[in-house]
Amino acid sequence: MVVSAAAEPPLAVALYVHVPFCRSKCAYCDFYSLAGHEQLQPAFVDAALFEAGHWSHYDLLDDVPSLYVGGGTPTALGGELPRLVAGLLETACLRSDAEITVETNPETTDAALVDALVAAGVGRFSLGVQSFDDAVLRVLGRPHDARRAADAARLLAASGASLSLDLICGAPGQTEASWRGTLHRAVETGASHLSVYPLSVEGGTPLEATVAAGSVAAPDPDVAAEMMLTAESVLRDAGLYRYEVANYARPGNESRHNLVYWQGGAYLGIGPHAASMLPFRALRDVASSECWALGQLAEDGQPARARFSRDVQLLDYLKGPLASPGPFELLSAAQTAREDVMLGLRLVRGVTHAAVEAAGLPEVLRRLEGEGLVESEDGRWRTTERGWLLGNRVFGAVWNG
Repeated sequence: MVVSAAAEPPLAVALYVHVPFCRSKCAYCDFYSLAGHEQLQPAFVDAALFEAGHWSHYDLLDDVPSLYVGGGTPTALGGELPRLVAGLLETACLRSDAEITVETNPETTDAALVDALVAAGVGRFSLGVQSFDDAVLRVLGRPHDARRAADAARLLAASGASLSLDLICGAPGQTEASWRGTLHRAVETGASHLSVYPLSVEGGTPLEATVAAGSVAAPDPDVAAEMMLTAESVLRDAGLYRYEVANYARPGNESRHNLVYWQGGAYLGIGPHAASMLPFRALRDVASSECWALGQLAEDGQPARARFSRDVQLLDYLKGPLASPGPFELLSAAQTAREDVMLGLRLVRGVTHAAVEAAGLPEVLRRLEGEGLVESEDGRWRTTERGWLLGNRVFGAVWNG
């Protein structure tokens, strides 16, 4: 009698879908999205579902712990969005307790669409508020005002789904009083999760042009840092605790999808400019069947991890949603270990001494400790308050080894 080996369990892969449509482009945004183009939306949904089905053919959607539909502004799809969500749920094997999130903005949030999405299985909404101060919203080029944002938050909170809000601090002209007012109004919405980001000026954005022209002042990183400290204090007092560099949640309401990113888990991106990361062996099998050229690893050894995206314009994506993605970035086992430590230090709980040892980074962490950027306690390395605010210095030192 021959006893066959137990079948290998499916790889857990978080699923992200990038919806590249917006009502208008915000002044600071450098994400890939297009304003208007509503006539292309049904074709995009068809293409995204076709791409998802192709990945499913390779058994990479057999265990999906989370689905995140982002953008862009997914709710700009209107009635096409519930069709997209329903199609994804038919194609991918989501866990029974899977977290299903849809991003939305105030100007595209309406009761009928929210009801349809909840009926389709969406249990979490991420609302792009950014500020409850109309003057700040104008600087950011947001198409909504504070009243519309509050109305959208109330509507989403009443839907029964979990609510997360995105906020921006450090905007030109934003005062401490304005920022505190935004934080208190955000808490009053009943949101169980908040993301708080300092404003950065990205290349090629309208904000970069206005800053360069002197029309508005460049964001002051010291002011932004003070506002981040204010946010941590105000939100902690309201029962929302920071668990990552820029994210706060009531206990048990952390973003499970984003935790996959920060814990080095596998994720697959659908749509133009959507990012993916898979174990190299999983990508290798697909690439072999599809005749994709993966390039060469710069250093000796078998790659352990692959990062890639499909960096194409929308029209090209619609013509070839199954075209080879790229560029590919292949990471060795040593690079993967360093990346896991780097990402793990984004989390308040930090990383274990064992992970740091395995990555060959004890000396680096001790040097950062000497600079007051990290600390060791209970067998884990964590960033200090200073290290949190100077995260790029920490992450750069870890990645460079």
